[in-house]
Amino acid sequence: MLAPNSCDTFIALPPATRDGAIVFGKNSDRPGDEVQEVVYLPAKDYQPGSNVKCTYIEIPQAVHIHAVILSKPAWMWGAEMGANERGVVIGNEAVWTKLTGSDGTSESLIGMDYVRLGLERGRTAREALDSITTLLSQYGQAGRCFENPDWASIVYCNSYIIADSSEGWVLETAGRHWAAKRFTNGVMNISNMLTLGSDADLTSPGLQECAIEMGLWEPGQGPLNFGKVFGTSSPVVRPLKGTAQYRLTEGRKLLEKLSADGTFDASSMFSILRDDDSGVCCTGSSVSVGSQVSLLPPPSSSLPHIHWFTATPNPARSVFKPFVFTPSPTIGDSVTSPCFDEADPARKKPRFQSVVDRSHQLYALHAGVPPIGGLPDVDVIGAMVKLEKRFVEEVKKRVERFVKEGSDVELASVFKETVEEEMNIYSHK
Repeated sequence: MLAPNSCDTFIALPPATRDGAIVFGKNSDRPGDEVQEVVYLPAKDYQPGSNVKCTYIEIPQAVHIHAVILSKPAWMWGAEMGANERGVVIGNEAVWTKLTGSDGTSESLIGMDYVRLGLERGRTAREALDSITTLLSQYGQAGRCFENPDWASIVYCNSYIIADSSEGWVLETAGRHWAAKRFTNGVMNISNMLTLGSDADLTSPGLQECAIEMGLWEPGQGPLNFGKVFGTSSPVVRPLKGTAQYRLTEGRKLLEKLSADGTFDASSMFSILRDDDSGVCCTGSSVSVGSQVSLLPPPSSSLPHIHWFTATPNPARSVFKPFVFTPSPTIGDSVTSPCFDEADPARKKPRFQSVVDRSHQLYALHAGVPPIGGLPDVDVIGAMVKLEKRFVEEVKKRVERFVKEGSDVELASVFKETVEEEMNIYSHK
């Protein structure tokens, strides 16, 4: 099977955004039958010397991990995207490089593990980046990334957008090596190809030596261009629709168009993630099985960060539901998949020998919505649109009351309330 062209991650920073906020967005494009769940995990302290079991291997656990909200394939430990209580957000992309599969082991940490590890351990975007790159140099990246047997042989390296309310970073990896660039203004997006050149702000130790040893670069050729040296694809003038470069190019155009007047906000990002012509909203061999948008007010603001998740496939046919970190948030159990413990075929060795139904309650009800074209479906989609618009305004009102009165009770349950109302729409379609 050919490597899928899928996934896009976006960030808009001042002065492109409304009120000086940073807006993050990502579609997680995965096999169409894969269930993506949303989970909230509280902050926790551990004894020194503790370990944590990631998707495949155990590594030393941090003494303290931050509370996180994650959108993740239900079968794995790691996540495609998420946020932590400190206002850090991360999304990853599959990239194919000349070092893909070079770690010499069948199972190690995978890209989604690094997303979760960065969020759990990073108080800032830079700290999350440092956590990921430190672990990457030690463990590399290896292991099956898909439960679907048709995708079992597909392995890849990863790139990331990591952001907080002050800055964004693009981190791109090739094997255990990496390059990173900092952004503090404008717009940026990544897709399934390396994008960084010779202008990286940070690189892995030994990067040049690796390139020389592999015969990929010599100092006399000028500064090392990370994407050109380690990437497997070259930019073309007119990329074909559906390819990573096409989505990268068209996604950037959408970002620039919608941010031209400096009013880009969460709803602007919703529309980008739902765009079909650009290929950003993926409905082919890959499907946008989950989506996230995060609104990060500037550090000087007293406003909380707001994170929106779909927990269902195809953002054009899903509801973005708001989540706000409070001391005791509740998201309910309707977006969390069943737990199979040690009997899980993804955990039991040999792995992936059977199939289990990972559908959570919202996913199962959403799957029953008829295809676009029938009158009942029009009614359902219309109700979904109204629900989302209502909660966009509702969360603003609750934030205003929180700032004025100091009570976060209404914010703690807003995600759960939206899910319950969405499920009611599907139950009465």
